[in-house]
Amino acid sequence: MANLRDLRFRMRAIQQTLQVTRAMNLISTSKLRKGRRVLEDTVPFFTRIQKTMCDILAGAGGVRSPFLGTKVQPAGSPAGPGQVKRSAVLVITSDKGLAGGYNANIFREVNKLCENLSNPVLILTGAIGYRYFIHSSHLILENFSFRSRLPDMDSAREIAEFIIAQYLWGMFEETYIVYTHMYSTVKLLPSVLQILPLKKEKLQDEIAKLGLDKRVELQFEYLPSEEAVFDALVPMYIKGIIYGCLVEAYASEQSARMSAMDKATKSAQEMLDSLQLRYNRIRQAGITQEMTEIIGGSSVLQ
Repeated sequence: MANLRDLRFRMRAIQQTLQVTRAMNLISTSKLRKGRRVLEDTVPFFTRIQKTMCDILAGAGGVRSPFLGTKVQPAGSPAGPGQVKRSAVLVITSDKGLAGGYNANIFREVNKLCENLSNPVLILTGAIGYRYFIHSSHLILENFSFRSRLPDMDSAREIAEFIIAQYLWGMFEETYIVYTHMYSTVKLLPSVLQILPLKKEKLQDEIAKLGLDKRVELQFEYLPSEEAVFDALVPMYIKGIIYGCLVEAYASEQSARMSAMDKATKSAQEMLDSLQLRYNRIRQAGITQEMTEIIGGSSVLQ
């Protein structure tokens, strides 16, 4: 009887776990669809901004901008002659766990990137990343937390304004983003993207990949100047890149959690089936023993 009570308790606990994993699987599926839909709706707008930036660079080859690596150090900035070069790394992680190896892969990629950078500083998003890197040797410059909600433009603007302000002030000379790119629901790989300083060739390559490089030659006039328009567009472009990475990482997180909960559900169901079989065998053995005792007692009385 003691074994049966113990098995019933374990089976009840597994059934409760099954309810949780199935619910989390459904929630992650819904959030994944919403995140992908939001990303697809915003891509054309920021692609157009990127196209305009390429038009400016192509039509005015002598454009000088602090975002192209030709900035002049402001007075009082930490980066000057003889100053140690620094690199910033924006790390996008999750605020919650139970997502399989989603965060562990990001940590591994960040550590690998920092080994090849000079004096890296980290800008973190997500509580999981902060809890990990707070115990590492890397310097944390800032930490952003959005409480596991779908990223919006305000979140991307907050991060972009901070990065741009620190970059123009001279806190660091280059900026990278480490996030999880979602090739498919089963293929999630950590990716590294450099956003500052901008590279003209890289911008043109991205436009060519999108098939937007073929157009009629037109002459544009930019007021008050090409540099002013370009410098006004870059913050919007950086904000779009960060927003895209945030939404992509959010969708990847939901996909990873959906896969993890699906595996957990299957594992729990297998454990439940095994315990149910064991429970039935013990119960059947007890019934057989009781019947044997009754038959034996009846034979003795006869």
